[in-house]
Amino acid sequence: MKTRITEMFGIEHPIIQGGMHYVGFAEMAAAVSNAGGLGIITGLTQGTPEKLANEIARCKDMTDKPFGVNLTFLPSLNAPDYPGLVRVIIEGGVKIVETAGNNPAQVLPHFKDAGVKVIHKCTSVRHSLKAQSIGCDAVSVDGFECGGHPGEDDIPNMILLPRAADELDIPFVASGGMADARSLVAALAMGADGMNMGTRFIATKEAPVHENVKQAIVDASELDTRLVMRPLRNTERVLTNDAVERLLEKEKELGDDLKFEDIAEEVAGVYPRIMSEGDMDAGAWSCGMVAGLINDIPTCKELIDGIMQEAEALIRQRLAGFVDGKAA
Repeated sequence: MKTRITEMFGIEHPIIQGGMHYVGFAEMAAAVSNAGGLGIITGLTQGTPEKLANEIARCKDMTDKPFGVNLTFLPSLNAPDYPGLVRVIIEGGVKIVETAGNNPAQVLPHFKDAGVKVIHKCTSVRHSLKAQSIGCDAVSVDGFECGGHPGEDDIPNMILLPRAADELDIPFVASGGMADARSLVAALAMGADGMNMGTRFIATKEAPVHENVKQAIVDASELDTRLVMRPLRNTERVLTNDAVERLLEKEKELGDDLKFEDIAEEVAGVYPRIMSEGDMDAGAWSCGMVAGLINDIPTCKELIDGIMQEAEALIRQRLAGFVDGKAA
């Protein structure tokens, strides 16, 4: 299948593995890229330029296919060494970067000069248009269903994707609620050039996370995510657990007086305990509503091959049947 995204990134299938904290290691990225998609290393999980450079080198040892690095720009009193992270991405020969969070305008000239393609994650049409205007090559349009930060507009992909298609000139992929061939075909029908999957890739054999995490996703339904930090306008969709329910009680009790410090125990620094150690009640961790569509733990190749085969069948048989008068 060829789309503007496969052509731009030099990949076989229009499927991207989004950057995920304490998931996007070299093992994950290489497995997705080797299966024909675009794997992504999560830069801030590495933290320092030296560790990121090492992770890029590890990934190159595992795959000769294109892969990218996610670089999320967050407001922080102790900001990461962003110039150093940009430098090692370029020096490591990475040609695709997924940016997220704040406006990436300050790093775009460096990436452009090095021939790096930039895809920026956006949760609204207006942010997508801004990304286009500053020179991003593509955008990942994240609907309200997505795990992690869905923005504050609460627009689901059935509306957001066609709106993006109406307004954008650059390619975009659908993110949030993406899990299978139906997701991909629907995204293409609404104007996207591919899809970005996060939660679905956590529940794969190669995902370098504790088995408890994978099983929690398989066991969850579409009703098991919660929105936290809404009062702080830093909304995050997470899988429910004891810590999340405790956090929500704090938000309810404190109301407008809520401060980040009040919920730091449930959200700050919990990812290593959850993803690496499998302590599922350690705190809040990003998970999409799409968990309700995830029922197995395949290899990345099994997952991607299955999606592409089923997508082709959907397009050639079921959808063609409607216009041919032979609907199945």
